[in-house]
Amino acid sequence: MNTGRPLTRRAALGVLAGGATAGGAFLLGSDRLARGAAPDHRLQASVLDYPLRGNQVTKGMMSFAAGGPPPVLRLRRGEKAVIEVVNTLDEPTTVHWHGLRIPNHQDGVPYLTQWPIMQGETLRYAFAAPDAGTFWYHPHCNTLEQIGRGMTGVLIVEDDEDAGFDRELVLNLRDFRLGGDGQFIEMFKARQAARGGTLGTVMTANWREAPTYDLPAGGLVRLRVVATDVTRVYRLSLAGAEARLIALDSHPTPPAYQPEEIVLAAGQRADLALRMPETEGETAVLSTRLSNRSVALARLRATGRNAGRSLDELRPLAPNPVAEPSLADAEVMPFVFGWGPADRPASSICGTLGYTFWSINRRPWSGDLPQAPGAIAVLKKGRSYIFRLRNETRYSHPIHLHGLTFRLLASDRRKLPSLMTDTALLQANETMDIALVADNPGDWAFHCHVIEHQKTGLTGYVRVE
Repeated sequence: MNTGRPLTRRAALGVLAGGATAGGAFLLGSDRLARGAAPDHRLQASVLDYPLRGNQVTKGMMSFAAGGPPPVLRLRRGEKAVIEVVNTLDEPTTVHWHGLRIPNHQDGVPYLTQWPIMQGETLRYAFAAPDAGTFWYHPHCNTLEQIGRGMTGVLIVEDDEDAGFDRELVLNLRDFRLGGDGQFIEMFKARQAARGGTLGTVMTANWREAPTYDLPAGGLVRLRVVATDVTRVYRLSLAGAEARLIALDSHPTPPAYQPEEIVLAAGQRADLALRMPETEGETAVLSTRLSNRSVALARLRATGRNAGRSLDELRPLAPNPVAEPSLADAEVMPFVFGWGPADRPASSICGTLGYTFWSINRRPWSGDLPQAPGAIAVLKKGRSYIFRLRNETRYSHPIHLHGLTFRLLASDRRKLPSLMTDTALLQANETMDIALVADNPGDWAFHCHVIEHQKTGLTGYVRVE
């Protein structure tokens, strides 16, 4: 599955000791295995066979658990957690904690922030999450193959105070590329990678097709929906239950912001507060809209006696402690997302798709290498910035910035809600302004979360110093 040539442990350490890196603080030697007490969570990168479609077993899936889907991890805001990752794959991996504003050396980007976790190795990540909300985790090495085969998990940082829900349901939305026999087909097509990306053939929630979940009739449920797909944009609606959007990409949304449908691109998350139907057996359906039809993703079935709850009983979510950018003295930085030269990227132990189609500011990412290219922008710690994102292509790009949170400001094509986020869907030929405070030092990956785009050039990093 890995298209690059593996390095031995000894050779790998020699490369890092003798060569310059892109600026990451690597975890090497004894630092790779943090000593001390048992970890709070343990993830095992594994290959497994699993029945995705009824009794039809799909071979060669990948997970962060030995026997099934990756677990939902739960952390307490502000409390240090240790997460141990054991790599039993036959290729390297890493773990990126999508949306978390944590120290740079814990961010999980190969070579930029750490050396990949090699076959048979164990690495402990340790950090305290400053923000509450719904996040997720995934590899940043051999990314298309590993995510495409299932290595995506949800991470929840609990709120300091209970909002008053009766139950919670987490839905990990995944699109898998399977043939009629239930087995994996090619992960991507080159002509689609040069366009909008290659869609999957089987849509799942928590590794099941349109599963049904029993929830208390008339009760209040927090629905955490996470789009961990490699390509698909979900256009979500919920029929059969009263619901409100309460958070997007881990940050609370204003009560007045209630879109007719919730658009989640790859990497984005939505939290809904819903009141279940009052009568036992009644069902609410979460669906996504395709071009010519609607597809059910999950069904929520009311059970038991009517709890008689009301959405008005819920307490609002507390805002996260994100610094507000000062627009009056913010420096404007332009970023152009466009075409790249038809070059072949360099070989890497973290894989390559063999093509270069895309670039940021006319610079395509050359591949995941110890000697990475320079930063596409250098920011001064504590300064406010406006990033002017210009999409010169006719394809959409969910743009994700690691380690920092930004506010949506304006678009030349639509009205934007003033929300805090880490991933913004940049539409075809759109120019969008976002604003942030550069308050987390380090080298932070900045890329499209359509993984084919990411792996074929639409990647870079910004440095905060």
